[in-house]
Amino acid sequence: MAISEMHPVHRFEPWQVWPGSYDNKFIPGAYPHKKDQGLVIDKSTPVASMGSCFAREIRKVLIREKYNYITKETYHPASVHASAAWERTYNTFSMRQIFEYTFESFNPETRWWITPETGQVQDPYRRIILYDSIKEAQKDFQAHIKCSKEAIMDAKVLILTLGLTEIWEDKKDKSVICLPSGPYFNEGAGKNEYLFRVSRYQENLENLETIYKIVKKHNRDCKLLITISPVHLWATFRDDMDVISANCNSKSTLRAVADEFVTNHGDVFYFPSYEIATNFTMMMNQTCFVKGKENFHINQETIELIMKHFFEFYG
Repeated sequence: MAISEMHPVHRFEPWQVWPGSYDNKFIPGAYPHKKDQGLVIDKSTPVASMGSCFAREIRKVLIREKYNYITKETYHPASVHASAAWERTYNTFSMRQIFEYTFESFNPETRWWITPETGQVQDPYRRIILYDSIKEAQKDFQAHIKCSKEAIMDAKVLILTLGLTEIWEDKKDKSVICLPSGPYFNEGAGKNEYLFRVSRYQENLENLETIYKIVKKHNRDCKLLITISPVHLWATFRDDMDVISANCNSKSTLRAVADEFVTNHGDVFYFPSYEIATNFTMMMNQTCFVKGKENFHINQETIELIMKHFFEFYG
């Protein structure tokens, strides 16, 4: 009886083989990757980004390294997270709504929150942005739409950082808020207006496909670069699962969504921020987490490692 070989005869590239396995050399600090990623970003390329907390870190490094990073509404506190005052967008629903209100229509039944105690006006769809009056809020939002449109239409590369799958839906019209936060909730409102649920694979994929169609309609030459935020859940609203498992489910779902989305389009690319932070640092016996009470965030060393590879991938 013949004995079969354990592995099939096949010629793999080094980046296709697990680093350090058999005779494939492990090089600390060098994440395995193809040399030609099919996307080039140099310092003249107009780049815009939006997304979760990690999008802010990408923005900081690109500006620091003097890349052509698009910045609009620089006077606005919410613009520190992205190319315009989109604030942080943790889920694909909030992202889709940005593209809808920028280029099409987004008319939720509840457009503004009025805080019950202090009487402030809060924007439900841009996390914590506050105004003294609805008139002021409407004026600022119209200016924001103009800047949002410019940022997206000027971009040759648009980076979307996907964060989590937990969402809060308005019970009336299914519009999604980024997070139940700010004075509106702190002062006791909103608790019976929104339904918490975990979004699933297909609807997140559909959100990205909708974003793609809108972008291509208005900026045909723009390429999309998708990445998964390596920042972990601080807490989960789920009562059927612990926070570590909920985080794993969230990131795994979005990673699978990103894979199909990239496969569907020749001008959409994936960058492994999450894999570099969670897998590659562990292989080097390093932690990706900051110390202290915010240890769900990634540390500066890991941010620099991720962005070093960003420049190697696309530079």
